[in-house]
Amino acid sequence: MKPGITAKLFMAIFCTCALVLIIMNWGVRMSFERGFIDYIRQSNEQRVELLADTLQEQYKQHGSWEFLETNDRLIYQLMRSFEQNSSSKMPPQGWRTKFWILDSHDRRIGGYDQPVPPDLQGPRRVMTVNGVIIGSVISTPAERLTRDADINFERQQSRTSWMIVAFTALLAAVVTWVLSRGMLAPVKRLVNGTHQLAAGNFSTRVEVDSEDELGKLAQDFNQLAMTLEKNEQMRRAFMADISHELRTPLAVLRGELEAMQDGVRKMTVGSLESLQSEVAILTKLVDDLHQLSLSDAGALAYRKVDTDVVHLLQLAEAGSRDRFHSKQLTLNSHLPESAEVFGDPQRLSQLFNNLLENSLRYTDPNGGLEILGEICEKTLNLIFQDSAPGISDEQLIRIFERFYRTEGSRNRASGGSGLGLAICQNIVEAHGGQISASHSPAGGVRITVVLPLSVPHGPRN
Repeated sequence: MKPGITAKLFMAIFCTCALVLIIMNWGVRMSFERGFIDYIRQSNEQRVELLADTLQEQYKQHGSWEFLETNDRLIYQLMRSFEQNSSSKMPPQGWRTKFWILDSHDRRIGGYDQPVPPDLQGPRRVMTVNGVIIGSVISTPAERLTRDADINFERQQSRTSWMIVAFTALLAAVVTWVLSRGMLAPVKRLVNGTHQLAAGNFSTRVEVDSEDELGKLAQDFNQLAMTLEKNEQMRRAFMADISHELRTPLAVLRGELEAMQDGVRKMTVGSLESLQSEVAILTKLVDDLHQLSLSDAGALAYRKVDTDVVHLLQLAEAGSRDRFHSKQLTLNSHLPESAEVFGDPQRLSQLFNNLLENSLRYTDPNGGLEILGEICEKTLNLIFQDSAPGISDEQLIRIFERFYRTEGSRNRASGGSGLGLAICQNIVEAHGGQISASHSPAGGVRITVVLPLSVPHGPRN
């Protein structure tokens, strides 16, 4: 079984801490040993200097080494006096140097009772009186001090340092384990949430308990889950709407054809016109779906040129005026003389026809539609505002959704396919513009279309 991310993070942090502890312990020990030996060497040399100076003075007083040969304890009395008078510069008691006092012929006259080692390389101080060599003081080097009590002291320090390292490593392991689990807890929640999303559970959410990078990642994860959930709901609604939209005309066609086959209804011009109308409805629905899918995929062809939008709108208005009058609706417009937009004339005409068709279907008789146009510095603002009936704020938000119709029933005769405004939104956005819906002052719906001008206009007088 491969280790998880928690174990890997724990091992990485713990190994780093252990390596740092070992290096620190080694460095401290090396610094201590070298510094301590240097301290002993300096103190040893100082003791040798003091002893040699004192013995020189004694030799001047006695004229020979007889005072030392007859009183060997004198040397240790002198050493104790050194420690009492200048203890601040002497090594601690218990650290003693092996030293020998030699005469001018290198014969031992005091000090350590063993012969001088032939390979001794310790400090040596020659004593002279009136320029004549009378002897010397020699001691073991500082490196030879660590033998008995010195070695025990060094071992004790080594054991203590390794005990400290072991305790610190254990403490580091506990702290590292707690930190690694705490730091990776949000990651584990994100992993579990990702598994839930992969399994199709788009309602899953992760807890956001920080504002750092992991907290921002959790927020992005929740936003992604919300988007996926919304898209899944839209997909299901889209499939249900398509099936419903296709079921009604197909059911009518099937019923008409079965009635003709059974002889219940004769094949007349009227029955054929009824069948033709249902086929036309299906054809319009399929064409709208095809246009919408091409627009979503970015495959809808746009042949853009500099186009007079006002002229296109006036043509669409002229083509719909008779239908408005037949439904007892007024159609008025207040537009500038011209406004050039870099766009596709066919798609823009489709935009205007869909907006006019939308008002024609939803406006009550004896009402009307008013179209206003205003040129700003860089945009053309077109406003389509009709009369009652109006819609609620919630319906305004959803008015550009596919298959959404504001009436409660799904009657195709009055509501259409519910794709017209969705297609309008795609056409406007493809031209770099914006479309929005609000409440009309006349009691209906106000659709605002903002299109960028190909040639910006200056301030209008």
